[in-house]
Formats: sequence, C-alpha cells, structure tokens
Amino acid sequence: MKKHIICDSCGESGVIQKHVTRSFGKGDHVVVIDNIPMLVCPQCGENYFTASTLQEIERLRMHKEGLVVQSMVPMISYV
Repeated sequence: MKKHIICDSCGESGVIQKHVTRSFGKGDHVVVIDNIPMLVCPQCGENYFTASTLQEIERLRMHKEGLVVQSMVPMISYV
C-alpha cells in the first residue's frame, strides 16, 4: 500500500518524491550532492526537503572526506 504524503504548505495529499542534485558552498568549498530526495506537491507547486534529509545533507557536508568523487566540482552521492 502506497503512503499518501500531505503537503506541508497547502495541506493537500498527493505529494511525490523526486531525486535532485544541489550544490552547497562557494568557491573552493563548493560541493555537489546528487540523488537527494525532495518532496514535490503537484497541487501548489511547493518543493522541499524533510528535516531528516536536511540533517543528512549537513552530515554529508561536514564529513565529506572519503565520500567525494572528483569531477569539475567535488560531488557527494546522497545514497
């Protein structure tokens, strides 16, 4: 059975989860994290990260050594 997620912004059900890539930081300290789960509401258009996702993003940023795959900018995979 599929769980119906309620939008934190408009209160409607039907929120879906997408996976996105975002960059954090500036200059030499920029890091890109890919495959981050993001919630998207098809009713109001709001998109947001859950608190637990934000905590994991911060953890990845703080402990990026050993997780980084070098590309044009440092990139970390969320999963």
